[in-house]
Amino acid sequence: MQFVFSAITGTFILSETKRIALLIDCDNVRASAIEGVLEELATHGTVNVRHAHGDWNNPSLSGWAEKLHPHAIRPMQQFAYTKGKNATDSAMIIDAMDLLYSGNVDAFALMTSDSDFTPLVLRILESGFPVYGFGEKKTPQPFVDSCSPFIFIENLLPAKKSDDDNESVTARVPRAKLRQDARLVKLLRTAVDQTANDDGWSDMSRVGSYISNNNPSFSPVNYGYRRLSDLLKATEFFKIDHQETRMLVRDPKN
Repeated sequence: MQFVFSAITGTFILSETKRIALLIDCDNVRASAIEGVLEELATHGTVNVRHAHGDWNNPSLSGWAEKLHPHAIRPMQQFAYTKGKNATDSAMIIDAMDLLYSGNVDAFALMTSDSDFTPLVLRILESGFPVYGFGEKKTPQPFVDSCSPFIFIENLLPAKKSDDDNESVTARVPRAKLRQDARLVKLLRTAVDQTANDDGWSDMSRVGSYISNNNPSFSPVNYGYRRLSDLLKATEFFKIDHQETRMLVRDPKN
Protein backbone atom coordinates (compact mmCIF):
# COMPACT_ATOMS: atom_id res chain seq x y z
CA MET A 1 0.00 0.00 0.00
CA GLN A 2 1.15 3.54 -0.70
CA PHE A 3 -0.12 7.10 -0.95
CA VAL A 4 -0.32 8.30 -4.56
CA PHE A 5 -1.40 11.63 -6.01
CA SER A 6 -4.50 11.48 -8.19
CA ALA A 7 -4.65 14.09 -10.95
CA ILE A 8 -8.39 13.47 -11.23
CA THR A 9 -9.30 14.17 -7.60
CA GLY A 10 -6.36 16.46 -6.83
CA THR A 11 -5.67 14.60 -3.59
CA PHE A 12 -3.39 11.89 -2.22
CA ILE A 13 -5.10 8.52 -1.95
CA LEU A 14 -4.12 5.23 -0.33
CA SER A 15 -3.70 2.65 -3.05
CA GLU A 16 -2.16 -0.72 -3.69
CA THR A 17 0.96 -0.49 -5.82
CA LYS A 18 0.05 -1.59 -9.33
CA ARG A 19 2.52 -3.45 -11.51
CA ILE A 20 2.21 -1.73 -14.88
CA ALA A 21 3.28 -3.02 -18.29
CA LEU A 22 4.20 -0.20 -20.66
CA LEU A 23 4.09 -1.16 -24.35
CA ILE A 24 5.35 1.41 -26.84
CA ASP A 25 4.52 1.57 -30.54
CA CYS A 26 7.67 3.42 -31.59
CA ASP A 27 6.43 3.82 -35.17
CA ASN A 28 3.50 5.99 -34.10
CA VAL A 29 4.57 8.12 -31.16
CA ARG A 30 7.43 10.52 -30.47
CA ALA A 31 10.27 9.64 -28.12
CA SER A 32 10.52 13.07 -26.49
CA ALA A 33 7.46 12.39 -24.32
CA ILE A 34 8.73 9.23 -22.61
CA GLU A 35 9.92 11.06 -19.48
CA GLY A 36 6.51 12.65 -18.99
CA VAL A 37 4.74 9.33 -19.57
CA LEU A 38 6.87 7.53 -16.98
CA GLU A 39 6.33 10.34 -14.48
CA GLU A 40 2.57 10.13 -14.99
CA LEU A 41 2.55 6.34 -14.63
CA ALA A 42 4.54 6.63 -11.40
CA THR A 43 1.41 8.12 -9.82
CA HIS A 44 -0.46 4.89 -10.61
CA GLY A 45 2.13 2.26 -9.73
CA THR A 46 5.45 0.71 -10.71
CA VAL A 47 6.28 0.25 -14.39
CA ASN A 48 8.00 -3.12 -14.09
CA VAL A 49 7.61 -4.04 -17.78
CA ARG A 50 8.86 -1.59 -20.42
CA HIS A 51 8.79 -2.86 -23.99
CA ALA A 52 9.46 -0.69 -27.05
CA HIS A 53 8.29 -2.29 -30.30
CA GLY A 54 9.65 -1.44 -33.73
CA ASP A 55 12.12 -2.29 -36.47
CA TRP A 56 15.35 -1.13 -34.86
CA ASN A 57 17.16 -1.32 -38.20
CA ASN A 58 15.06 1.65 -39.31
CA PRO A 59 16.95 4.97 -38.92
CA SER A 60 13.68 6.72 -38.06
CA LEU A 61 13.80 5.09 -34.61
CA SER A 62 17.15 6.64 -33.70
CA GLY A 63 15.40 9.04 -31.33
CA TRP A 64 13.87 6.12 -29.47
CA ALA A 65 17.17 4.22 -29.43
CA GLU A 66 18.67 7.03 -27.36
CA LYS A 67 15.92 6.66 -24.75
CA LEU A 68 16.17 2.92 -24.17
CA HIS A 69 19.14 2.65 -21.81
CA PRO A 70 18.45 5.74 -19.62
CA HIS A 71 14.91 4.51 -18.89
CA ALA A 72 15.53 0.76 -18.75
CA ILE A 73 13.29 0.10 -21.75
CA ARG A 74 13.64 -3.23 -23.51
CA PRO A 75 13.71 -3.02 -27.33
CA MET A 76 11.48 -5.57 -29.04
CA GLN A 77 12.73 -6.16 -32.57
CA GLN A 78 10.15 -6.64 -35.29
CA PHE A 79 11.38 -6.91 -38.86
CA ALA A 80 9.28 -5.51 -41.70
CA TYR A 81 8.66 -8.76 -43.56
CA THR A 82 6.65 -7.10 -46.33
CA LYS A 83 7.17 -3.60 -47.68
CA GLY A 84 4.30 -1.30 -46.76
CA LYS A 85 3.02 -3.61 -44.02
CA ASN A 86 3.40 -2.82 -40.32
CA ALA A 87 4.27 -5.99 -38.43
CA THR A 88 4.87 -4.06 -35.21
CA ASP A 89 1.16 -3.91 -34.39
CA SER A 90 0.74 -7.69 -34.44
CA ALA A 91 3.86 -8.25 -32.35
CA MET A 92 2.73 -5.71 -29.77
CA ILE A 93 -0.72 -7.30 -29.51
CA ILE A 94 0.85 -10.74 -28.97
CA ASP A 95 3.15 -9.25 -26.34
CA ALA A 96 0.17 -7.71 -24.54
CA MET A 97 -1.80 -10.95 -24.53
CA ASP A 98 1.20 -12.90 -23.21
CA LEU A 99 1.52 -10.41 -20.37
CA LEU A 100 -2.22 -10.50 -19.73
CA TYR A 101 -2.12 -14.22 -19.05
CA SER A 102 1.22 -14.18 -17.23
CA GLY A 103 -0.32 -12.88 -14.01
CA ASN A 104 2.67 -10.60 -13.47
CA VAL A 105 0.98 -7.25 -14.15
CA ASP A 106 -2.00 -5.38 -12.73
CA ALA A 107 -2.42 -2.70 -15.40
CA PHE A 108 -1.37 -1.81 -18.92
CA ALA A 109 -0.14 1.39 -20.53
CA LEU A 110 -0.13 1.73 -24.31
CA MET A 111 1.89 4.51 -25.88
CA THR A 112 0.61 4.83 -29.43
CA SER A 113 -1.47 7.03 -31.72
CA ASP A 114 -2.84 4.09 -33.70
CA SER A 115 -6.55 3.28 -33.35
CA ASP A 116 -5.88 -0.29 -34.52
CA PHE A 117 -5.16 -1.08 -30.88
CA THR A 118 -8.72 -0.25 -29.80
CA PRO A 119 -9.87 -3.92 -29.84
CA LEU A 120 -6.83 -4.82 -27.72
CA VAL A 121 -7.77 -2.19 -25.14
CA LEU A 122 -11.34 -3.46 -24.99
CA ARG A 123 -10.11 -7.04 -24.53
CA ILE A 124 -7.82 -6.05 -21.66
CA LEU A 125 -10.60 -4.04 -20.01
CA GLU A 126 -12.88 -7.08 -20.20
CA SER A 127 -10.33 -8.94 -18.09
CA GLY A 128 -10.57 -6.27 -15.40
CA PHE A 129 -7.27 -4.48 -16.04
CA PRO A 130 -7.07 -0.69 -16.46
CA VAL A 131 -5.42 0.61 -19.63
CA TYR A 132 -3.65 3.96 -19.54
CA GLY A 133 -3.38 5.44 -23.02
CA PHE A 134 -0.79 7.93 -24.27
CA GLY A 135 -0.71 9.31 -27.79
CA GLU A 136 -0.54 12.41 -29.94
CA LYS A 137 -3.51 14.70 -30.51
CA LYS A 138 -4.01 13.12 -33.93
CA THR A 139 -5.07 9.88 -32.19
CA PRO A 140 -8.52 8.76 -33.45
CA GLN A 141 -11.34 9.26 -30.94
CA PRO A 142 -12.35 5.56 -30.62
CA PHE A 143 -8.95 4.70 -29.15
CA VAL A 144 -8.98 7.77 -26.90
CA ASP A 145 -12.42 6.90 -25.51
CA SER A 146 -11.53 3.27 -24.83
CA CYS A 147 -8.61 4.01 -22.49
CA SER A 148 -8.85 4.78 -18.79
CA PRO A 149 -7.62 7.48 -18.94
CA PHE A 150 -6.03 8.75 -22.16
CA ILE A 151 -3.49 11.58 -22.04
CA PHE A 152 -2.18 13.51 -25.02
CA ILE A 153 1.60 13.39 -24.92
CA GLU A 154 1.85 17.00 -26.10
CA ASN A 155 0.79 17.89 -22.54
CA LEU A 156 3.62 15.79 -21.09
CA LEU A 157 6.47 17.26 -23.12
CA PRO A 158 9.13 19.30 -21.28
CA ALA A 159 7.87 22.85 -20.71
CA LYS A 160 9.32 25.50 -23.00
CA LYS A 161 10.92 28.65 -21.66
CA SER A 162 9.62 32.09 -22.52
CA ASP A 163 12.07 34.54 -24.10
CA ASP A 164 11.15 37.36 -21.73
CA ASP A 165 11.41 35.91 -18.24
CA ASN A 166 12.89 32.45 -18.80
CA GLU A 167 9.94 30.89 -16.97
CA SER A 168 8.10 27.80 -18.07
CA VAL A 169 5.25 28.41 -20.47
CA THR A 170 2.22 26.29 -19.64
CA ALA A 171 0.02 24.74 -22.29
CA ARG A 172 -3.21 25.45 -20.44
CA VAL A 173 -6.38 25.83 -22.45
CA PRO A 174 -7.57 29.43 -21.95
CA ARG A 175 -10.69 30.12 -19.90
CA ALA A 176 -12.78 31.30 -22.84
CA LYS A 177 -12.11 28.10 -24.76
CA LEU A 178 -12.91 25.95 -21.73
CA ARG A 179 -16.26 27.67 -21.29
CA GLN A 180 -17.07 27.16 -24.97
CA ASP A 181 -16.37 23.43 -24.79
CA ALA A 182 -19.95 22.18 -24.40
CA ARG A 183 -18.89 18.57 -23.88
CA LEU A 184 -16.46 19.47 -21.09
CA VAL A 185 -18.88 21.83 -19.36
CA LYS A 186 -21.64 19.22 -19.42
CA LEU A 187 -19.26 16.59 -18.04
CA LEU A 188 -18.14 18.78 -15.13
CA ARG A 189 -21.59 20.08 -14.25
CA THR A 190 -23.13 16.61 -14.38
CA ALA A 191 -20.42 15.22 -12.10
CA VAL A 192 -20.86 18.01 -9.55
CA ASP A 193 -24.65 17.76 -9.66
CA GLN A 194 -24.78 13.96 -9.33
CA THR A 195 -22.46 13.91 -6.32
CA ALA A 196 -23.92 16.92 -4.49
CA ASN A 197 -25.19 16.69 -0.93
CA ASP A 198 -28.48 18.20 0.19
CA ASP A 199 -26.76 21.56 0.69
CA GLY A 200 -25.55 21.56 -2.93
CA TRP A 201 -21.86 21.04 -2.12
CA SER A 202 -19.88 18.09 -3.53
CA ASP A 203 -16.68 16.56 -2.21
CA MET A 204 -13.96 16.99 -4.84
CA SER A 205 -12.84 13.38 -4.45
CA ARG A 206 -16.38 12.15 -5.17
CA VAL A 207 -16.58 14.37 -8.25
CA GLY A 208 -13.30 12.90 -9.49
CA SER A 209 -14.45 9.35 -8.82
CA TYR A 210 -17.73 9.97 -10.66
CA ILE A 211 -15.87 11.25 -13.71
CA SER A 212 -13.43 8.33 -13.63
CA ASN A 213 -16.27 5.81 -13.47
CA ASN A 214 -18.39 7.37 -16.21
CA ASN A 215 -15.75 8.90 -18.49
CA PRO A 216 -12.59 6.83 -17.95
CA SER A 217 -10.68 8.48 -20.81
CA PHE A 218 -10.94 11.93 -19.17
CA SER A 219 -7.87 13.61 -17.70
CA PRO A 220 -7.43 17.29 -16.71
CA VAL A 221 -3.88 17.01 -18.04
CA ASN A 222 -5.31 17.16 -21.57
CA TYR A 223 -6.44 20.70 -20.80
CA GLY A 224 -3.11 21.69 -19.29
CA TYR A 225 -4.13 21.28 -15.63
CA ARG A 226 -2.56 18.79 -13.24
CA ARG A 227 -5.59 18.67 -10.93
CA LEU A 228 -9.32 18.52 -11.50
CA SER A 229 -9.78 21.31 -8.96
CA ASP A 230 -7.56 23.62 -11.03
CA LEU A 231 -9.62 22.88 -14.13
CA LEU A 232 -12.88 23.59 -12.30
CA LYS A 233 -11.49 26.88 -11.00
CA ALA A 234 -10.31 27.90 -14.45
CA THR A 235 -13.82 27.69 -15.91
CA GLU A 236 -15.12 30.11 -13.25
CA PHE A 237 -18.42 28.22 -13.35
CA PHE A 238 -17.99 26.71 -9.88
CA LYS A 239 -17.48 27.77 -6.28
CA ILE A 240 -14.59 26.07 -4.47
CA ASP A 241 -14.37 25.75 -0.68
CA HIS A 242 -10.96 24.74 0.72
CA GLN A 243 -11.29 23.00 4.08
CA GLU A 244 -8.64 21.45 6.32
CA THR A 245 -8.98 17.86 5.15
CA ARG A 246 -10.99 18.15 1.95
CA MET A 247 -12.10 20.39 -0.87
CA LEU A 248 -15.73 21.09 -1.76
CA VAL A 249 -17.21 22.30 -5.04
CA ARG A 250 -20.61 23.71 -5.95
CA ASP A 251 -22.33 24.78 -9.14
CA PRO A 252 -24.17 28.07 -8.36
CA LYS A 253 -26.42 27.42 -11.35
CA ASN A 254 -28.15 24.59 -9.47
